[in-house]
Amino acid sequence: MNKIIAETVSCQNQINSFFDNQHIALLLRQSNMLKQCGIAPVVVMRMIFSLVFTGRNLFRYLQADTSTSEIGKDTVYRFLNSVNTNWRKFLHLLCVSVLNKKILPLTSVNTPKVFIVDDSLYNRNRSKNVELLARVHDHNDHRFYRGFRLLTLGWSDGSSFLPVSFSLLSSANKKNRLAPMAEIDKRTNGFKRRAESICKAPDVLNKLVKQAHDSGIRADYLLFDSWFSFPAIIIGLLEQKQQVICMLKSAKTRYCYKGDNLTLNELYKSVRKRCGRAKILASIQIELGINSAKEPVMAKIVFVRARNAKKKWLALLSTDIDLADEEIIKLYKRRWDIEVFFKITKSYLRLAKEFQSRSYDALVAHTTIVFARYIMLELVRRSTKDPRTLGTLFHAGCDELRQTSFIEAITLILSSLQQLIKGFGDKITVPIIEALKEFMTQIPDLFRKPMLIPACIF
Repeated sequence: MNKIIAETVSCQNQINSFFDNQHIALLLRQSNMLKQCGIAPVVVMRMIFSLVFTGRNLFRYLQADTSTSEIGKDTVYRFLNSVNTNWRKFLHLLCVSVLNKKILPLTSVNTPKVFIVDDSLYNRNRSKNVELLARVHDHNDHRFYRGFRLLTLGWSDGSSFLPVSFSLLSSANKKNRLAPMAEIDKRTNGFKRRAESICKAPDVLNKLVKQAHDSGIRADYLLFDSWFSFPAIIIGLLEQKQQVICMLKSAKTRYCYKGDNLTLNELYKSVRKRCGRAKILASIQIELGINSAKEPVMAKIVFVRARNAKKKWLALLSTDIDLADEEIIKLYKRRWDIEVFFKITKSYLRLAKEFQSRSYDALVAHTTIVFARYIMLELVRRSTKDPRTLGTLFHAGCDELRQTSFIEAITLILSSLQQLIKGFGDKITVPIIEALKEFMTQIPDLFRKPMLIPACIF
């Protein structure tokens, strides 16, 4: 019976496996998250990490009878409001660990790896006094909201997407900031985060890419849409030895082609198109500008037939002029991975909805925890070659936590039964003992059959 009880207790859920195998406690220490009181930071983070899978908010969790009595509301917010923790370093360390141990061994060396960058609305429209709250323009609705711009840098190999780093941008224009910055020690990581939040997005983009390179995360190309496709930004990324593939927009930006400075529309009119219903209409080489070494920067523009009837063509730019036109289009399709990521984090993982803290540090901490949840789901899907979507895997994780609670209850019953049997000694008859043994041997199978996510796969 001792063996059966041990097997029952060892049925860890997916969250515990993720925390143990990815050494989250060590990563927190390396990110300057130190123990301040009696509870270890990894215990607090595990509790916050698990909240979304239990279907309860922090208040309901703390009010429940089964909650950990040592963790209170003050402990949670002290953890989130820490100005010393380097959350970006934590996310870098986690991504490096997952990439090197799990993702890259499953990916061919010849498969191109890409960075993907995009921004999304971090909506706090009902808030008034959140630190650095700003009026942010939403490009989809064409209106302003209260909140932040969540500038995110991700990594993809075509099969898996991992969020590498992010920055919650307020506004570089002081008139658009609705709440001031808190006065804190300028030597802390919290002050550096706040100073970065009021910088312009192109400057932050260069910083995110550089820090990813310094952490050992590499990619062959960087993908982004037309909102960042300015020659100055592209040349700055090239000086970091980062190749770029992006979409261009019809604007007043001019490109040098055969000695003439032409806009994108003028370029399209001046080139010869392919006959028939070809998907690739034309491709040309242009001079993008001059870099810091006073050398011309060459790039390749590919004109593609648009599916939308309102627009006849689209233009993609690649700084790798040797890359084939078809390969440029194929790689740019991966940019959609980050849109799926934003959808999952907002719809299932409760990004910007789980906590209503006014501290900027708490917003960054919670966003990092949400990104770590996504990494766990992506790791489950990739490691098991699971055909289910991330949304289905999320609900499977919720079911697993409920099953884990049931297993813990059965474990207590088995322990009590074991003590009861020992109390009777030799008075129990042989048929009763044989029946109990047969029941005990079937219990582990009863636990394993309903498990929706296999345990201990990392």
